[in-house]
Amino acid sequence: MALIVTDPNPIARAEEILTPEALAFVEELHNRFAGTRTGLLKARTAKREQVARTGKLDFLPETQDVRKGTWAVAPAPKALLDRRVEMTGPATPAKMAINALNSGAKVWLADLEDASTPTWPNVIDALLNLRDAAAGTLRYTSPEGKKYTLRTDAPLAVVVARPRGWHMDERHLVIDGQPAVGALVDFGLHFFHTARQLISNGHGPYYYLPKMESHLEARLWNDVFVFAQDHLGIPQGTVRATVLIETIPAAFEMDEILYELRDHASGLNAGRWDYLFSIIKYFRDAGASFVLPDRATVAMTAPFMRAYTELLVKTCHHRGAFAMGGMAAVIPNRREPEVTAQAFAKVRADKTREANDGFDGSWVAHPDLVPICAEVFDSVLGSRPNQLDKQRPEVSVTAGQLLDVASADGQVTEAGLRLNLYVAVAYTAVWVSGNGAVAIHNLMEDAATAEISRSQVWQQIRNAVVLSDTGNTVTRELVETILAEETEKLRGEVGHETFEKFYLPASKLISDICLSEDYTDFLTTPAYELVG
Repeated sequence: MALIVTDPNPIARAEEILTPEALAFVEELHNRFAGTRTGLLKARTAKREQVARTGKLDFLPETQDVRKGTWAVAPAPKALLDRRVEMTGPATPAKMAINALNSGAKVWLADLEDASTPTWPNVIDALLNLRDAAAGTLRYTSPEGKKYTLRTDAPLAVVVARPRGWHMDERHLVIDGQPAVGALVDFGLHFFHTARQLISNGHGPYYYLPKMESHLEARLWNDVFVFAQDHLGIPQGTVRATVLIETIPAAFEMDEILYELRDHASGLNAGRWDYLFSIIKYFRDAGASFVLPDRATVAMTAPFMRAYTELLVKTCHHRGAFAMGGMAAVIPNRREPEVTAQAFAKVRADKTREANDGFDGSWVAHPDLVPICAEVFDSVLGSRPNQLDKQRPEVSVTAGQLLDVASADGQVTEAGLRLNLYVAVAYTAVWVSGNGAVAIHNLMEDAATAEISRSQVWQQIRNAVVLSDTGNTVTRELVETILAEETEKLRGEVGHETFEKFYLPASKLISDICLSEDYTDFLTTPAYELVG
């Protein structure tokens, strides 16, 4: 076999996932599709360079017929008709997976991507947990003897798994001397081990697809789905995919992405941090008009964010697809009930805006938020499972509106710069330690938070931004000083051994990528090199 598993026993029961048949399937996926994936990643770079030269991004003239066509995506399967609350989180450890399935949410986004560090044990454990969940055998007993089992008094959340983005490799599977494509490893092993069981459960192999930048990347996923279904003898159209519109070029290709996946498409999702991160990445050479204020002040009500979300709802419903809202990342803090109450009020207002705009459901990061999100959507949906009938014909969005970053209210402050550096180091340190879902300041953060944080710092240095609260100019020297201070603050918050092992390397990595003349496309790529 041309495929080599560098560590066949990362955890107990790994052999149940890394079977010869499953590995042969992953190898076939890689051989068929890795070359196209590599070409598409090169196309990303070429398009970004073109935008850097022109300062413009627009709807594609060559796909105008798709946007004007009368097509629709395939009707939703029964299991995905009602998605009003979606719980998000990693599929490892088993305790978190069980809590998500038992949360009362309609859907669980089982995350093998931004909320999960792709250590080899994590990858295999997540796949084991998802296979056991499909079989109804997932259980866990804590060291203290507390037992966690799947509930039987109410429906479990429907699993929608999120594989890694096209850019990530999996170095523990080597095919013809090259690391396997992470997305194909995640999808291939999950699909091979769970598809038939999920179908017999009345569900199916359902996926969230992250980080795409073009309809051609969606076409590749569709080709993967067609091959995988044929290979396992599963009817075409059984796979369903919801695409995260979390990059700025994808926002200009919503129709086209749904069209490419139309036999397998379920909907689109409106992210926040990744979308803002992508805007900085794409327009990092475009000058001060693309400098965002402190990230905490960039609300979904900013005109350019409203344009993005309203276009998404209109596009989805026009094509019979679901529009899924963004994340409520609050973690309740029982020691600070007033802070939690204020946060819950913001969540309620955010979900109310989404429901009234026509979204069919939304994301939460903690089980305590499920009832709030459900109550809001219940009040709008009533007895309907969704609001596909809300067509939004009055919405008309231009390229200029999508790119009107300068319309965002807010300032760039030293307090915001400090927070960005603190969060970037704190998150990266925990990610490198093996945990991709991190609680920071009563918020459940994933990689997207660190990406927007470090990207803002790089952008502010590049544009010599003047901080409104201190009058200081953001320079490499100022960032080095503040980063050192925030790193010392973290030293006082964690144990010495943990700080030396994870936080110091994380601080150096954040320094390297923030101070580099060249922009690093994904923080997780160099961070992956620090993972054992």
